[in-house]
Amino acid sequence: MPQSSFVMFDEEYREITAIVEKLLRETNSKCVYLVDKDGQLISSTGDTHNIDATSLASLTAGNIAATGGLAKLIGEKEFSILFHEGERDNIHISVVGSRIILVVIFDKRSSLGLVRLRVKKACEALNKSLNKLLTKMEVGVEAENLLKEITDEDIERLFT
Repeated sequence: MPQSSFVMFDEEYREITAIVEKLLRETNSKCVYLVDKDGQLISSTGDTHNIDATSLASLTAGNIAATGGLAKLIGEKEFSILFHEGERDNIHISVVGSRIILVVIFDKRSSLGLVRLRVKKACEALNKSLNKLLTKMEVGVEAENLLKEITDEDIERLFT
């Protein structure tokens, strides 16, 4: 079943941005991205000017989808953490609340252990904000459905 797109509310966006910025500082990373599983960029911070964020978001979502297929082949639900090590830069990818993907790009100024520790705490905080956001989205859908049930006759009666 496809998941609906996020409707980002200002309060949750500020919370999410603060968490991502704090993670960047605490891990001494180059940059941090938050992406939904459809490949849409939600938030980014750090030295992002040399990275095509649209490509990064879609490729990260594709990476999660591909490794999800691998996980199913061996009887796992999914791999919630991925790590790619390069010559200069490393990428740590985490699935948060089965809906969003946290991407941390770091170099030798940080370590995998530090990143994993801080990402775990950030994921807990992001999950709380995500749950709050999803609750608001559900309330919004219910209100929208309620408005759809109001007829023209109901509106006319309000003004007569």
